[in-house]
Amino acid sequence: MSKPNHILVIRLSAMGDVAMTVPVLRALGVGYPNLKITVLTRELYSPFFRDLPNVSMFPARVNKEHKGILGLYKLAKQLKAKKIDVIADLHNVLRTNILKRLLSSYKFVQIDKGRAEKKALTSGNIFKPLKTTHQRYAKVFEQLGFPVDLSNPTFPKKATLSSKLQDAVNPKLKIIGIAPFAAHEGKMYPLDAMKRVIETLSQEYQILLFGGGEKEINSLTEFEKTFKNVKNIAGNYSLEEQLDIISNLDVMLSMDSGNAHIAAMLGVKVVTIWGVTHPFAGFAPFNQPEDYALLSDRTKFPKIPTSVYGNKYPEGYQKASGSIAPETVVDKIKSII
Repeated sequence: MSKPNHILVIRLSAMGDVAMTVPVLRALGVGYPNLKITVLTRELYSPFFRDLPNVSMFPARVNKEHKGILGLYKLAKQLKAKKIDVIADLHNVLRTNILKRLLSSYKFVQIDKGRAEKKALTSGNIFKPLKTTHQRYAKVFEQLGFPVDLSNPTFPKKATLSSKLQDAVNPKLKIIGIAPFAAHEGKMYPLDAMKRVIETLSQEYQILLFGGGEKEINSLTEFEKTFKNVKNIAGNYSLEEQLDIISNLDVMLSMDSGNAHIAAMLGVKVVTIWGVTHPFAGFAPFNQPEDYALLSDRTKFPKIPTSVYGNKYPEGYQKASGSIAPETVVDKIKSII
């Protein structure tokens, strides 16, 4: 059997998980420059793949034409018309399991998410690093006959900023991106502590704030008004423009959240703050030193990690990341910028 020359990669959401595919797909493209790669994902995420020459994007409109069983049947028919050879499912959820049945004539390899291992980790039965999500993605390609080397990664060049984006950046100062929010309270650094971090760092550096949602944008705008050298990016720029800005950062400070993975996929240094989640679950941003992850105090909060995604935690754990002093955050950033 001849080697496949067109691979379909499925990763529908969430934003951070989709961003985590990018370094792996870049390595896949470097190792197999003649391989055609089609990524099935939400249209919103298409800018993530803009500089990968092997990659094209097929939009999954799961809330519109591809919704429900009939929608997935239509999607499968559209995918067959793309003349794909093999399928890498990096999501492995109900929707992709249905697609697997509808595309049963193709070799279809699904990610092993290590659910049992992760349950053992969050229940306290083990406390050791599990395979990273990037390694799990790479394993899927290996099973399809495309071993991927993640040990010597390459990254895109810094984006050239348009005149609009240049107005957001002070060329005289080093630039720190800060994304203070996460999907769940247990993953967030307390805002009063983050305010102290921003206040201190803004004395020497330019701070660009990232986030989304009306409530978050209002908080970030308040930070912008309160401190010098602070600008709110959230709500003011498209995702593609934000990628351009992030690629020009000297360092990104983020929770265990999507912004960490977006910065990492662009080769930016990323300092992460971890609350009730932990890097051992495999979701640390790509190619970052272990000491760039600032961890909550497990002597005070011994049940960490309480969950993989930060949505479950015992009473009193929602502010666990507050055990990381603002001075610790500031010192770490200053040591690497």
